[in-house]
Amino acid sequence: MAIMAETRLMTLQPDGKLLKGARPSMDEEFLLDALRWMLLSRLYDEKVIGLQRQGRFGVYSPGLGQEASIVGSSMALDPERDWIVPQYRELMAIVRHGYPLEKITATYMGKTTEATRIPEGVNVLPTQVALAAQLPQAVGLAWGLKLQGKDAVVMAYIGDGGSSEGDFHEALNLAGVQKVPIVFFMQNNQWAISTPRSLQSATPSFSLRAAGYGFPGVEVDGNDIFAVYQAAVEAVRRARAGDGPTLIESVTYRMGFHNTTDNPSRYEDKEQRADFERRDPIDRVVRYLRSLGLLDEQREDNLRAEVSAEVDRVIEAAAAEPGVRPDGMFDNVYERPPARVLKQREQFRGSNGNA
Repeated sequence: MAIMAETRLMTLQPDGKLLKGARPSMDEEFLLDALRWMLLSRLYDEKVIGLQRQGRFGVYSPGLGQEASIVGSSMALDPERDWIVPQYRELMAIVRHGYPLEKITATYMGKTTEATRIPEGVNVLPTQVALAAQLPQAVGLAWGLKLQGKDAVVMAYIGDGGSSEGDFHEALNLAGVQKVPIVFFMQNNQWAISTPRSLQSATPSFSLRAAGYGFPGVEVDGNDIFAVYQAAVEAVRRARAGDGPTLIESVTYRMGFHNTTDNPSRYEDKEQRADFERRDPIDRVVRYLRSLGLLDEQREDNLRAEVSAEVDRVIEAAAAEPGVRPDGMFDNVYERPPARVLKQREQFRGSNGNA
């Protein structure tokens, strides 16, 4: 049977109504929890962008407009056994998986390296900015889990821009050959920095690339949390059952910028942006919950206030951490530093006043 990409999945329309005959993939309580995570993602992004403009926060890549993709995919995983290998825009996915938001915030605020070490037992790999460089490691991790007979799945995140890197194709090829338990989750936010999707690839769907490596690809409406969750659950199920990888293309839009050094107003198509603003993933869930009588203006205001207070608490806790030491660059590199590194550290300390 030929392996082809499925038609783009959508369940929840931008007006908050279900498609005719569609059923939600989440129950109401689970969806309310998802909404809280989506709001946490957006309010955190908005506040730390303000801090970055004040010089109190490092260069940052927000997930604005991509909350349904980030949250919906991560909710298909079991933090106790599954792993997340992020790129750099999946902050709330790794927080939901157990990585404390305070520690991530401390990293961006230039605090001590001890406050930024990944806690033991948290199944995530560090974020990094080299496009697709994490994917071979993600496949290796999944292969290792398979060889050990562990009931675990890896979800590896990538942007559409990263799919043009050699590491992307090498990783997918090896994953298909070894049939490892991995889900490649691509956030197609329409931009590879400032290169539009139309110029980056001639393929009508990035998900079609999966067929070349012998496993299924599926394209979903990335602003529909029901569709994202449904596709992720099915892909995780396949991987856990030993059926190998899946490539999910989540079609969304970068409503912020590539990172805080970027100015998308110089190259962005205003009509395209306005169209996706009407498809806002949070507004879509809010409209749906209101139609069920599960959310009204007062309850939404209370939820936003609660989440905003949580963000403030996290930022205050991170800001209270001591500042990073100049010799902190030697920390957490080796479990047992070799003699040459120990010598370099002492020389560095000597030339920097025993910092």
